[in-house]
Amino acid sequence: MRALLFDLDGTLADTDRLHERAWLESLRPYGIEGDHAFYQEHISGGLNPEIAARLLPHLPEAERAALVEAKEHRFRELAQGLEGLPGLPELWRWAGERGVARGLVTNAPRRNVDFLLRALSLEFDLVVLAEELPTGKPDPLPYRTALERLGLAPAEALAFEDSPSGVRSAVGAGIPTVGLTTGHDPRGLEEAGAFLLIRDFSDGRLWECLEKLCGDVPSG
Repeated sequence: MRALLFDLDGTLADTDRLHERAWLESLRPYGIEGDHAFYQEHISGGLNPEIAARLLPHLPEAERAALVEAKEHRFRELAQGLEGLPGLPELWRWAGERGVARGLVTNAPRRNVDFLLRALSLEFDLVVLAEELPTGKPDPLPYRTALERLGLAPAEALAFEDSPSGVRSAVGAGIPTVGLTTGHDPRGLEEAGAFLLIRDFSDGRLWECLEKLCGDVPSG
C-alpha cells in the first residue's frame, strides 16, 4: 500500500449534521420541509449543482447557484471549531513516517475544502475536486483520477468514505474501501462495497488491517 485516499465531509470530521442543518435551513424558504431521512436520501453525498437542480428544477440556474452559495456560507458558520475524528492525528503521523501518500478525493466545493483543511491543520499530497472533473461521485472518475496522478494501481491504495455514493466511487475504481459510520446506515456502506466499517480512526480493526497491508503499526 502506497497511498491513503480520504473523502472530506463525514470522513475526516463529523460534518454531516452541519451540512444537514445548513441544507434544510436553506431549502425551507422554497417550501421544502425536509428531515434527516430526506437529507440522507436526496442530498448526502451529492454534488451541489446536481442537488439544487434535482430539488428545485423550476428555479433559474443563477438562483440555484445563489442558494448553494448561501448554504455553504451557513455551513462554514456552523463549522467553527470543528475537530477531526478520533485517531486521525495518529493515522496522519503513521502515514507520514512511512512515506505513504495522503490524498483527498471529494465532491465538496473548493472554498469548503480550503476552510476545513485549515481548520483541521491538514496538508495533502494530492487533492482531487469532483467539481473540476466531468463527473463526480458516485462515478469512479474522481478516484481513478487520483490513482492516475499518483501513478498507482488500485490495490496500492486504501480509501476512506462515509457515504454509499462515495464507497461506490472508490470501489468502482477498484480501490479497497473502509466505511466510516459517522452519518449513514452501515448496511448501505456494506452494500456499496466497503470491506470494513469503523466509527473512527482509533478502531483497532483498522490498525490490524494496516498491519496486514504495511506491517509495523503502533500497538495500543
